[in-house]
Amino acid sequence: MDELVRLIDAGADAVQIGDPRFGMRLAGHFPIEAVAEAVRYAHGKGARVYVVCNNIMDNAILSELPGYLQQLAEADVDAVVFGDPAVLIAMRQAGVTLPLHWNAEMTSTNYVTANYWATKGATRVVLARELNMEQVLEFKRQAKLEVQVQVHGMTNIYHSKRALVSNYYEHQGQDPTDEELGAGRKLFLIEEERQDERYPVYEDRNGTHIMSSDDVCMVENIHELMEGGIDSFKIEGLLKPIEYNETVVRCYRQAIDDYMANPAGYEFDEDAWLEPIRALQHPERELSFGFFYKEQVY
Repeated sequence: MDELVRLIDAGADAVQIGDPRFGMRLAGHFPIEAVAEAVRYAHGKGARVYVVCNNIMDNAILSELPGYLQQLAEADVDAVVFGDPAVLIAMRQAGVTLPLHWNAEMTSTNYVTANYWATKGATRVVLARELNMEQVLEFKRQAKLEVQVQVHGMTNIYHSKRALVSNYYEHQGQDPTDEELGAGRKLFLIEEERQDERYPVYEDRNGTHIMSSDDVCMVENIHELMEGGIDSFKIEGLLKPIEYNETVVRCYRQAIDDYMANPAGYEFDEDAWLEPIRALQHPERELSFGFFYKEQVY
């Protein structure tokens, strides 16, 4: 909650929170009581709260979904981020209607599928991070719902429901719950042929996650996405200190507001909007444009 307050005060006009039973790769756990508190604070500041329910749902959790969604509706959250159709079924079972943001991770790659989900109640689509600029802008031109693009931070490149790290330690005869091996451990996947690239690996109740070796940074080119009419920009703050995330939010906020104030006269201010991020960027993590300016495989 403290971080949520700081990020909204830094200029975020929406935050994503959730419960790890239903959402993957969450920076923190918000029980339902904290969700209601977060909504009250955010709405008081003119910001929104989106609750992440993008887990790969298994049979054991299905019975808990309707009650959870009903509580989210009572807390007055602004949208639910989902990937599994089970969330839609549970919402009908709960007898509630909430705005839906469709986030299928790597498979949200074309506007036809996104428009299908719009007919099922989705109001926004979260684009796959592997799309390039041309594909993103074409997606927006054809989409019948809002489009969200990740513009900053690490991206997920692999997920397994299995506890691969803990299983490995057990196989080695070590206790995976040992403090030195716990959630705070700094583990990386390193390729033999690219020793200088480190892919963060972490584990939670939803399995094993491998993240990108670099951080997307589109603050310098945010105006291209704004010119294309993209509705929402996501900053991924996972595995980053609050001071870093706060700085990133503030820099993007300033760049966005400056463009909105005078699109025709907009000029990027590198010293004000990029240098503060570079100053806090981990030296082993490169800032990159991600896939925005690459030829694509899709």
